[in-house]
Amino acid sequence: MPAIVVDHLAKHFSTVKALDDISFSVGKAELFGFIGPDGSGKTTLFRILTTLIVPDMGTATVNGLDVVKDYRKIRKDIGYMPGRFSLYADLSVEENLNFYATVFGTTVAENYELIRDIYSQIEPFKKRKAGKLSGGMKQKLALSCALIHKPSVLILDEPTTGVDAVSRLEFWEMLKRLKNNGITIVVATPYMDEASLCDRVALIQDGKLMAISTPSEVIKTYPWSLFSVKADDIFTLLNDLKSFPGVHTVFAFGQAAHVSFKERNMDEKLLSEYLLGKGHSGIKISPAEANIEDCFMELMIKT
Repeated sequence: MPAIVVDHLAKHFSTVKALDDISFSVGKAELFGFIGPDGSGKTTLFRILTTLIVPDMGTATVNGLDVVKDYRKIRKDIGYMPGRFSLYADLSVEENLNFYATVFGTTVAENYELIRDIYSQIEPFKKRKAGKLSGGMKQKLALSCALIHKPSVLILDEPTTGVDAVSRLEFWEMLKRLKNNGITIVVATPYMDEASLCDRVALIQDGKLMAISTPSEVIKTYPWSLFSVKADDIFTLLNDLKSFPGVHTVFAFGQAAHVSFKERNMDEKLLSEYLLGKGHSGIKISPAEANIEDCFMELMIKT
């Protein structure tokens, strides 16, 4: 039996369709990622799965329990990290952890082994107020609090937003270890590079699921010839590339532009001459491998 089953779920807020008839399942001990921008429906979905709001249509179960009928039982078996830091800023690290353990009828000592790898990194600061912690340390504390009652399902809403690159990497290493301990993890992120760290990903936009598969299989669906193009003036470059014959899409990608062509045999020399004629300098053109972000943008165009 899957850990999570969602069947034709929908949720509206006035005229806004936050979730629009979505269905999916998550296997036990799977690391499942939701990839999408702000406002795509990720938080609404997570609030339904954690029994904080009820759907307008459809059903959802966690470990076979209905999120509406069995909400009390579900709350004992899930850990939840909301998008915003929601612990008590005026309590210390230690006090926050003890409080959440008490709420779930357990103790820190009873389940310390589960959080040891995470909590040991912030334990030297256990007397510090939670509001005084850095972004990365706050997330480690929040994850420790979400795990202290030994949940079988962990739901994380953009846990690395605003966290430095090193802390982001450390956080995902922790998630892998938790998965290896048999915990089912559902995580939402706006960062496309984190998608490759999931077993499967769901691309979501405007409350609709656009694709669900492994990261590698999603990338294989990309249909166009793709190039990375650089020039000294990236902003002008983006506009000029859109006017080049045969261009399908142009998107900024760091300090370069990712340009897709419907034709497989794009003439790089011709493109270089075109950009030189437009007054560009520092031109660099090279073939590029599609990634999750390229696939996501392509799916957005189709919808």
